[in-house]
Amino acid sequence: MIIIKKIKKNKGFVILFAVTLSSILLAISLGVANIALKEIKFGTSAKDTNDAFFAADTAIEYALFNDKPPSSSFVPSPGTLQTWDFVVPNLGGGGISCAKVNVEKDNTNPPSTTTRIISKGYNIGDPVTCSSSNPDRIERELKITY
Repeated sequence: MIIIKKIKKNKGFVILFAVTLSSILLAISLGVANIALKEIKFGTSAKDTNDAFFAADTAIEYALFNDKPPSSSFVPSPGTLQTWDFVVPNLGGGGISCAKVNVEKDNTNPPSTTTRIISKGYNIGDPVTCSSSNPDRIERELKITY
């Protein structure tokens, strides 16, 4: 009879041990899954940032190429300050990146002309207007003056 009483006393311990062990394993696995999810988000964010930066860089190079003398697309009237705005669509690997470019030529003191080009690159945007309401949209801006 002594043996029977001992077995009855230890019956609940096995269930308690199993629940505690499974809770610890669940907590560890949820922690690892949380870290993995954050790494995936960070990797995607870095890719989107690169897409936006390269869109801005490509668009500023496009503007510089079109501003080369003698056939510059941006020629202000003497004694004026003029601006041009345009969109460079379908940039990046997926073709959804785009950039908005602003070219400002200050020719108020000829013969010295000052040029300022601002290029805003986006990882997501409409091909015509480069606009988007996506909350994951990233903007990178480059500005040059010469």
